[in-house]
Amino acid sequence: MKIDTLIINGKVFNSFNQTFESKDIAISDGKFVRVDTNLKYEAKKTVDAKGQYLIPGLIDSHMHIESSMTGPANFGAVAVKFGTTTVVADAHEISNVAGLQGLKDFMNQSSVVDTFYAIPSSVPSTRPDMETTGGIIGLSEVNELLKDKRIVCLGEAMNFKGIVDEPDSLIRQIIRLCQNKRPTMPLEGHCPKYTGEDLAKFVASGITSDHTFQAPETMLERISNGMYIQIQKKSLSKENMQTIVDHNLYEYVGFVTDDVMADDLVHGHLNMIVQKAISLGLPAEKAIYMATYTPARRMSLNDRGAITPGRVADLIVLSDLNEFTISKVFKSGVSVSDLPSQRADFPKYLETTVHAKKFTKDDLILKSSQDLVVANIMAVNEHGTFTKHEKMELKVVNGVVDWQSVGLSLLVVQERYGKNGNVSFGLVKNTLKKSGAVGTTWAHDHHNLMVMGTDLDSMLSVQHQIIDQQGGYVVAEDDKITANAPLIIGGIISSEPVEILAMKLKQVREAMNRLGYVNFNEIMSFSTLSLLVSQELKISDVGMFDVKTQKKIPLFD
Repeated sequence: MKIDTLIINGKVFNSFNQTFESKDIAISDGKFVRVDTNLKYEAKKTVDAKGQYLIPGLIDSHMHIESSMTGPANFGAVAVKFGTTTVVADAHEISNVAGLQGLKDFMNQSSVVDTFYAIPSSVPSTRPDMETTGGIIGLSEVNELLKDKRIVCLGEAMNFKGIVDEPDSLIRQIIRLCQNKRPTMPLEGHCPKYTGEDLAKFVASGITSDHTFQAPETMLERISNGMYIQIQKKSLSKENMQTIVDHNLYEYVGFVTDDVMADDLVHGHLNMIVQKAISLGLPAEKAIYMATYTPARRMSLNDRGAITPGRVADLIVLSDLNEFTISKVFKSGVSVSDLPSQRADFPKYLETTVHAKKFTKDDLILKSSQDLVVANIMAVNEHGTFTKHEKMELKVVNGVVDWQSVGLSLLVVQERYGKNGNVSFGLVKNTLKKSGAVGTTWAHDHHNLMVMGTDLDSMLSVQHQIIDQQGGYVVAEDDKITANAPLIIGGIISSEPVEILAMKLKQVREAMNRLGYVNFNEIMSFSTLSLLVSQELKISDVGMFDVKTQKKIPLFD
């Protein structure tokens, strides 16, 4: 028998007993043909593994390609080098911008990484009366997507109130449609901080996973309620890894990236999550299992996740197991270094999605006829993306609310799809401390134009630049633009190589740091001030909302 590739002298990971075995691997037509000792085949190419470790390609079962601010082609070209060979992408970012057509155009982009998709369940993340989006994914759109074989799950359902308290909400109707059309399809969830009866109601809807921040007690409660846990970077801790070991949770927990920005992507992808988990005490064999076989089984991707006959020949060669040092990656039996490049070819309409008027200084002045106002404040947490709802008394000087003298930042969200011209205002604590502003069209999840600043001239400069270039991240210091990362495709995706985008995003971070913004991920912290499903007080073009109750909160009481 003639084969394409024979890999000899390797320590091959057996996914079914989670051990390594000294075996050879035969590959033909992109599939594993045989895994055994002393294989004797006539091969076009023979690779001597020299005693290195051979494991399946990594499978990221919950991620957003757009979070890297790239398209599938540029993302895949980088991620595959770090051993990610399959992803399940929830492309609700481009869907919020451009609806079903935008999603289809995104899904039709090429990639060296096998890309399966989730049905975006959060377009919008809440309701149209709470946030304006460029597109809406409703029942007819979901029904059409269910016919696509690339769809393997329902994307993260985030509208907690709609899920647990409103039986006829759009998200509940979407869930029922999926259950009727594809009864065994996984329904993915997003339920931060919810426990007890709230969690039970959430699970009762049919949702069976959670990828938000976890602690030992939340993992155990969720798993005991039948949920699958997806561990991302922020949930990596010694306590969580030890809980997985102590309770033998390897079948119910997998590793995911969720959001990896371009300036992080150039350094690694899912491999960094696995490496960190091992360093925190998780046995290497179990970490590999949770990044390959467990997610494959969760998503019913039964042709991958293990090195065994008939499965897709995705594998990683590790020179050091515990350090998770990658020396070579094969995609469908072909060395990554030999793979052809993929082309990004988005349609032109996605380059003109920012339709907003330029502000004047008078548009940004907060006026009041009172002498004193009580403001509802968004207090930013330095260690995550949650905020706290606080109140603060502010003086009114000559009819203008004085928010600057008490160290607050002004936040403005402007509807940018040309639908209604909405503009809303918020006041934010613990962000910018010097004269300047930051703005973006990458505002989770409605992706309207959002600008935050401590002086109005800088805010105007940022807003005008974003409109002129049709999206991106822009920072101004003392009214001088010092960092700019254009995102011209839908206002959320760069047309440039990942390495160039990474450099520009690094400059954005550094400029935000100089202005005093402190967070483990400054850009994501800012971009999620508009995420109406991430606690506690967030903002859209319609106004500020209490996340749990979905009650609209006025700027001034």
